[in-house]
Amino acid sequence: MKKILYRKFLTDCIIFFLVTLISTAVIIWIFQAVNYLDLIIEDGRDYIVYINYALLNFPKIISKILPFAFFFSFSYVIAKYELKNELLIYWNFGITKISFVNFFLIFSIFLLLFQIALTAFIVPKSQTLSRSIIRSSDYNFFDNFIKIKKFNSAVKKLTIYTESKDDKGNYNNIYIKKDTSKNNFQITYAKKGVFKNKNGIPVLELYNGENLNLNNEKITNFSFSKSEFNLSLFSPDTILVKKTQEHTTLELIECIINLTDTSIINKDKIKKKIRNCEANNLDNIVAEMYKRLGIPLFLPALMLIALLLIIYSKEKVNYSRYRTNIFLIGFFLIIFSESTIKFINESFFNNLVIFLIPIFTIIFLYTYFLIKFKES
Repeated sequence: MKKILYRKFLTDCIIFFLVTLISTAVIIWIFQAVNYLDLIIEDGRDYIVYINYALLNFPKIISKILPFAFFFSFSYVIAKYELKNELLIYWNFGITKISFVNFFLIFSIFLLLFQIALTAFIVPKSQTLSRSIIRSSDYNFFDNFIKIKKFNSAVKKLTIYTESKDDKGNYNNIYIKKDTSKNNFQITYAKKGVFKNKNGIPVLELYNGENLNLNNEKITNFSFSKSEFNLSLFSPDTILVKKTQEHTTLELIECIINLTDTSIINKDKIKKKIRNCEANNLDNIVAEMYKRLGIPLFLPALMLIALLLIIYSKEKVNYSRYRTNIFLIGFFLIIFSESTIKFINESFFNNLVIFLIPIFTIIFLYTYFLIKFKES
């Protein structure tokens, strides 16, 4: 009978948790996906690139809102059971409150492992894939390159401007600047231009214009009646170097060891593998590790805070205020867990204390349960 009661309560909590998590994540994802439309509207990338990029950011959203959804769902279900006197059934069938706490504390540890797998492995992998899609994507909608009466430099080393566009798709008074090297460039002006596809290659055909080149401080120019400008030769203006959050957890651990262990002689090997593995970036690397492995440790503490609701009966005075205070404490802990990232620095002792905060919080709360149930 006890197993059935536990299964019923856990099932209700998980269903409510999943509904809260997925629905909230979808809403946030939709709002973010709208912002990602710039990948098509502004940069002219393919719709497939946009869809893949947006979908690969969904795991990151899940990892961010999971603690909130977890605490809200379990505290809500516990409060609902108490208000409907359903928790009395558990106590009457011989389930002690401390065994109830132990059961859900163990469950929260399994959820903790899932959250670590999500933040330490799945999210970095999805972020790497999403960024690689942008880095390797081509501009398939070339008409989006040219903005009427606006300088567009979405393409690396290339700036395009046009005064107007007619109904036939012809651009009037086109200005193109191409950077050929650090101090050298080419400027092309044409009275008319139109996009064409020649053998699968997008080309901007220019008519009645002039070409000006600056090369080694020497200026040359020539006029043309017709010229072709091949846009497929240019790459997107995106960051090519991996960000810290895009590296795998094992790479970051290897980088931290490389930067802190003075016995390692060949330090250049890991720096070639992780370009931002530098001493001045150590704070960010350790903070990223804490975000992946440290913050999830607050999940069992959030579970214990939600379970504080079983201590106080709804028959007692000020139960509503007590329940509200529990909600506020839980939300404060979620905000506090995220804000502790700002205190990560190069000090090993300081970082160790921050990593141990959730552990101490769990021990304190569980000790409080032991004392409280022993007294009762």
